[in-house]
Amino acid sequence: MVRTPLTPEERERGERLGRLLREARGARSMVEVAAAAGLSAETLRKIETGRAPTPAFFTVAALAGVLDLSMDELVTLCVRASAPARTYAA
Repeated sequence: MVRTPLTPEERERGERLGRLLREARGARSMVEVAAAAGLSAETLRKIETGRAPTPAFFTVAALAGVLDLSMDELVTLCVRASAPARTYAA
């Protein structure tokens, strides 16, 4: 399966997510946080450095839980302020 290249906006959003997670981790070690979330330290490293800009939903949810972040906070902080609002039909 060939993966569609990411847009610059998607890459930027992944970098923002990585920075937020790194800041939330604070003084805790990457190994400690990754283990608590059920991930490898290498996976967390890739997310934090933006090399994995589109991690799976459940990966982000696990990290948010360990770091005491709400998913709403992450979405709000990761989406560009200038991005157009999406509306969904009910």
